[in-house]
Amino acid sequence: MNSLFPKLYDLAMRPLEATRFKKVRTELVRTAKGNVLEIGSGTGINFPYYQEADQVVAVEPNPYMSKRATRRGKNASVRIIVYEASAESLPFADNTFDTVIATLVFCTIPDPFKALQEIQRVGKENARILFFEHVRMEQRLLGKTQDFLNPFWEMICDGCQLNRDTLNMITHSGIEVTKIESLYAKLFLSIECRNVK
Repeated sequence: MNSLFPKLYDLAMRPLEATRFKKVRTELVRTAKGNVLEIGSGTGINFPYYQEADQVVAVEPNPYMSKRATRRGKNASVRIIVYEASAESLPFADNTFDTVIATLVFCTIPDPFKALQEIQRVGKENARILFFEHVRMEQRLLGKTQDFLNPFWEMICDGCQLNRDTLNMITHSGIEVTKIESLYAKLFLSIECRNVK
């Protein structure tokens, strides 16, 4: 984790956020209700879109990003608490959250299967689990291109795995997928799920 990446992240994402990403985030995040957990909040880019939540508890392991997220959270319309913690070891009791949300973060989690187990543990029965992630593309040539580029991508993007098959991981975790929408030739997926215990 370096201190330069968080400073550049918002700048690098600005062109995408100005187009489809903002619409996807707005639609996904505004449906988060009750006691909400955000996994890997980064710099807090989702924070302005929370409207229905009672409160948002956000976890971010990168201290430089969590510091930026804490500042951004002070201007949100709902109460936001940022914890410096990892998705694989969430510091919360079982059955705590009504909604769990993760956007563009499962590509960087070192042990995504453990993170999914933790999400299931801290989410209530039938809690909504919402993902917006980039994934390994189904089209063979594009998928192979992602495989080839991944080592370079990982180095320059703070550990991001360009070719991670996150949808497959979610499906095999036992979380029930209820809706999938795709963007940019299925490079990005918006995935709505339900916590089944």
